[in-house]
Amino acid sequence: MSDYILNLGKKAKKASKILATMSTEIKNNILYNLAEELLKNAEYIKKENKKDLEAGQKKGLSKAFIDRLTLTDARIKSMAEGVRQIADFTDPIGKIEKGFKHKKGMSITQVRVPLGVIAMIFESRPNVTIDAGALALKSGNSIILRGGSDALYSNKVLKEIFVKAGEKYGLPEGAVQLVERTERELVQELITLNEYIDVIIPRGGKGLKKAIQANATIPMIETGAGLCHLYIDEFADKEKSIKIAVNAKAQRPGVCNAIETILINKDKLEEVLPDLEKALVEKNVEIRADEQSIKYLTKAIEATEEDWETEYLDLIISIKTVENLQEAIEHINKYGSMHSESIITENYNNAEKFLNEVDAAAVYVNTSTRFTDGGEYGFGGEIGISTQKLHARGPMGINELTSLKYIIRGNGQIRE
Repeated sequence: MSDYILNLGKKAKKASKILATMSTEIKNNILYNLAEELLKNAEYIKKENKKDLEAGQKKGLSKAFIDRLTLTDARIKSMAEGVRQIADFTDPIGKIEKGFKHKKGMSITQVRVPLGVIAMIFESRPNVTIDAGALALKSGNSIILRGGSDALYSNKVLKEIFVKAGEKYGLPEGAVQLVERTERELVQELITLNEYIDVIIPRGGKGLKKAIQANATIPMIETGAGLCHLYIDEFADKEKSIKIAVNAKAQRPGVCNAIETILINKDKLEEVLPDLEKALVEKNVEIRADEQSIKYLTKAIEATEEDWETEYLDLIISIKTVENLQEAIEHINKYGSMHSESIITENYNNAEKFLNEVDAAAVYVNTSTRFTDGGEYGFGGEIGISTQKLHARGPMGINELTSLKYIIRGNGQIRE
């Protein structure tokens, strides 16, 4: 174990003890100040972000990747607004979830407490530095951030601004830290630092999650991978289908809540596909289609089995024909990442069957999957979107970064 990672862990553990009992007022003051500092330092942030963008363009990174990496005035403003929203939320720490009186006279209450030290490993989305740091602070946790090397300059400046914003109000050293070295072996050290870290939250694609699953010795909450589907049912409205499909694919193709596959009922091929293709091509989306649907398309290429398994994170969509709703559900449950799935239908029974039988964190009817987001759900941002079932599922806000503790108050009772 290197001294570098060990020191990060020790500082985080020490800070977590202070944060666990830090007053709501102090935490909120830090967050409000952080929001102001982000806006004041927008030019500085963009200057450092530009270094990452130029390096990424030289490497030939995709447009979608560059988009995820980019920090504009609007995105910096959005980060600041998200931080303020987190500050405005009720502090979950100390909240009594339930309480009762024991027959022996003791009072027993269940209260919310911080998780402790969080290690966040994420790919090149620099806004995660602020979102995760703010959520961790509000929920009384310290956090160690390890972002993708392609966003190093951006992450460093955002972490620097966070720490400076907190110094005025007593943010302890080690509350928000960034792994600033890029050696991959440091990630392996971080995910085995059981003595100091309580939970790992990886936020990224399947490759990142698999690597951490295979090697981590610390409990992990899976987030990130988004192989999402849109099913156009036999009772679907054509205009809704096209509008939602284009939004869910093309608005921001590089994010985890964008769709990767459109499943379409065989009875809707002729009605929907020609106009859907036109709308997608206008947005520069490449279409890969199965044998049945490609007959109604003029610019598509033939899809392969690999396409049903691929999270493109780019302007690419696969289209597959299904016989009925049941086949669509079975396809989604086989290939999906349990993130976000949507059905377009005017049939109530089909909608309810889809909602009940699709296994995902968020399931939609006549709505774009792009809404699976902490900000859209009113959480003020999220530390990630959990695709597992234990502890947390879906967008993870401040409540999902807490655990539960029983407090028992008595007056000399003993068990007989």
